[in-house]
Amino acid sequence: MKKTELHVHAGPHARRHCPVTIEIPSRFLPQGSVVLIEEGTERVFGVQVESGTRGKPTTLSMILNHIPANSTRVYRLVGTSTRSKPPHEPLSHPVIFQQKPSQIGVVIGGDQITNYMYSRKNARPYLYPLIGPHGISVTRSYPMAEISGEAQDHPHHKSIWVAHGDVGGGDFWSELEGHGKQQHVDLLQLQEGPIHGSFTVLNDWIEVGGGKVLEETRKITFYGLPKAVRMVDFEITFKATEGDVRFGDTKEGGILSVRVASSMDVTRGGKIQNAQKGINEAETWGKRSAWCDYSGVVDGSEVGLAIFDHPSNFRHPTYWHVRNYGLMTANPFGLSHYYGDPARDGSSLLRKGSALCFRYRLFAHEGDAETGKVADAYHDWIHPPVIEFTTGG
Repeated sequence: MKKTELHVHAGPHARRHCPVTIEIPSRFLPQGSVVLIEEGTERVFGVQVESGTRGKPTTLSMILNHIPANSTRVYRLVGTSTRSKPPHEPLSHPVIFQQKPSQIGVVIGGDQITNYMYSRKNARPYLYPLIGPHGISVTRSYPMAEISGEAQDHPHHKSIWVAHGDVGGGDFWSELEGHGKQQHVDLLQLQEGPIHGSFTVLNDWIEVGGGKVLEETRKITFYGLPKAVRMVDFEITFKATEGDVRFGDTKEGGILSVRVASSMDVTRGGKIQNAQKGINEAETWGKRSAWCDYSGVVDGSEVGLAIFDHPSNFRHPTYWHVRNYGLMTANPFGLSHYYGDPARDGSSLLRKGSALCFRYRLFAHEGDAETGKVADAYHDWIHPPVIEFTTGG
């Protein structure tokens, strides 16, 4: 078996808690379990190998940590066995799922961090809570639970959710009389792993009269990072299965939305910040930005939660419907509201049979956007390090 090395070039950004996935020919992989050993330090890091099926390539995933900007690290790809233990235990925070009726629990490194709730009794599925740094929930508990001191407005703001106020003319944002529903249809895929785990669900969007408007496939990926950070990817694909569907121009909506813990609200001392360094609602609401961050003090510790907008998304950089009272949502459709111009139509028509895909990353971190290095984490996602592999005798 030839020796395989990975050469990781950080580029102009320091890499910290940076998950990456590369394609690698299966013939270059050792048999059985695989780890990375860092040249020079002999530190051992866990990896996740996924064999290609149906013409897809084999991939190797890892988490890169503390690699300075403009530097290169070299790793040996080594096979292990129960008879040949590596010199150190691999770094690993495995992602596993606990399935219950209408619920998927997410456990990282032995700690449960959230639940995906998809009962048809609810207007729509949601994640609740999101346990971030210091074991703190960075999202509001109301209306799922009543916590002393929490704000109890907008009961349709359920922690982390997907919604929009005008889809095919139906209200899929509020829970007022006549609202539409998102109904769970099927769990299409569920995969656990030492580096990341994911599940994919199929939802039908049903209008108040019971007719199907469109279908949505939602893939959610969780990364096995240390407790100081949490990282969750969303891939949300709408397909116009029944006919043409218009996403209407309204500020009441967001393809990915969060309601932060109430003590993080700007009205209680928290802070909103975007990639242009706009601060709080007056400088961020209705503005375009590649990311937006909400931070504040919860249980004595400063924590934050950011949403990243992928460059491939419709109208990137997206517009933000973000409020001082704790709402943050990526909404690319409400242009007439953002510009204060009724003639500025932000709606978009999805033709029958066509699909519209959005990608977002949630990033929970310590401190505010500056101390939490949110901008660096965004670049890790859209400008990942260059990784080359070489083989030798």
